[in-house]
Amino acid sequence: MAKKLVIKVTAGVDAPERCSQAFTVAAVAAASGVEVSLWLTGESTWFALPGRAAEFELPHAAPLPDLIDGILTGGGSITVCTQCAARRDIEEKDLIEGARIAGAQVFVSEIMPDGVQALVY
Repeated sequence: MAKKLVIKVTAGVDAPERCSQAFTVAAVAAASGVEVSLWLTGESTWFALPGRAAEFELPHAAPLPDLIDGILTGGGSITVCTQCAARRDIEEKDLIEGARIAGAQVFVSEIMPDGVQALVY
């Protein structure tokens, strides 16, 4: 089993099933004791803002706020893409507690070590 799981979410309300699946896998992994790093890019970037995840609805899917809480309380991290944040005028001070903004260099440094599994949704 991978020691760390890095998940990049490229979808938001524009592809709700793909988006929900990424958050679900991240939360389940964190609950299972896997070190999780969830990266929000594209339209998923909005879910790093307070209240935005609560607006997401998908039948038969766990609520995003619950999944986010599971990731963070399970020791996982949430990172917003630097360029994606800039395109949406989002700054670090705007983010939910526990989220940060970082760029491609940090993403690459997270996915390259042995024992890391990266997934993109």
